[in-house]
Amino acid sequence: MTNGLNVLVGQGSGTRYLPLAQIAPLVRREVTIDPAATYIELGVRSFHKGTFHRRSLVGAEFSWQDLYRIEQGDLVFSNIMAWEGAVALAGPQDDGCIGNHRMLTCACDPDVADPAFLAYYFKTTEGMAKLIAASTGTVARNRTLTASALGRIEVPMPPLPKQQRIVQHLELLDEKTRQLAMHIDAIESNAAAQFMSLHHRLSDGHVVRLGDVIELVEEVVTIRPEGQYPQVGVRGFGGGLFAKPAVAGADTTYRTFNRLYADAIVMSQVKGWEGALALCPPDLAGMFVSPEYRTFRCLPHLAKPAYLDALIRTPWFWSLLQAATRGVGARRERTRPEQFLNLELPLPTLHRQQQVVDILSRETALKQRHAAIRAANDALIPATLERIFQSVGD
Repeated sequence: MTNGLNVLVGQGSGTRYLPLAQIAPLVRREVTIDPAATYIELGVRSFHKGTFHRRSLVGAEFSWQDLYRIEQGDLVFSNIMAWEGAVALAGPQDDGCIGNHRMLTCACDPDVADPAFLAYYFKTTEGMAKLIAASTGTVARNRTLTASALGRIEVPMPPLPKQQRIVQHLELLDEKTRQLAMHIDAIESNAAAQFMSLHHRLSDGHVVRLGDVIELVEEVVTIRPEGQYPQVGVRGFGGGLFAKPAVAGADTTYRTFNRLYADAIVMSQVKGWEGALALCPPDLAGMFVSPEYRTFRCLPHLAKPAYLDALIRTPWFWSLLQAATRGVGARRERTRPEQFLNLELPLPTLHRQQQVVDILSRETALKQRHAAIRAANDALIPATLERIFQSVGD
């Protein structure tokens, strides 16, 4: 641990472990619903992604009988997803929101505990392990954190001034990592805007049907019970493909998988409209996806795979997919191959596509540096939390 952190935590002196119920007991501020009034329902995202406003409803629209007011500074836990990191600190924008019985809200004793300190603690490996252990059940949908089990969780309680110093340090670090991420986002957003401007300019009004430049090509493999099938997933919003563990043939209900090949355009039928599609790199060729992922090949005399890879990663292209499917949000219908292939869009000639690909290739090194910086930036807060709280509890 660095000297700065040694000074910050003071080597854990004066730290006790106390039950959460003793320092931040559960509070239930029951709300009498006015049928004519409007209320904002609070939700908590998993993986420590904070709170969100689920929906705004008139009182008469609520089906829940028991509703409770949430105040700024409350620690809020989802009783069914706490094991997955659905815990957050209510901010000023959440003050006055309401939650149902599944929201467990704890209010800190201000003379003993800083709520932000506790919120940070539950992001650590130790804090998460305690939430998981306190959540009963053996599968995700049955894991439930009861109020009594939450209250019995013991948390480290150094003196309040030390908690506040730790919070101040972590919030400053949080802000610096946010600023760096925003800076990289701005650079990449500007590059994407320049690409789209170039795309439309070089297309020069030349519109094609996507099915005229790419074709559905799938390597369908019959699943054998004794076989092992390394899997690939597709991230949304242009996040690309990623490898997943192998699935045993005996452990899947699918009868076939699609085997990937280099430069295949891979589209999730379920989430393609929100950017879950990407080009298959050589290192993932030969791995498998479910039949819900469709694969397409560029016609070599009409489309460059690297060019279409850049194009399908843009929000502009996702908007075309959204327009091609019916429904809203999670209820949006699957994007069928014929809908995908029937998209009409401007596209430059093959020669001009190659010119853009040459430009994009020179940006590859920069994107790789950005990816490395993002990874290090994302790891900074978790690593710092572990060092600080390990010393706090010593």
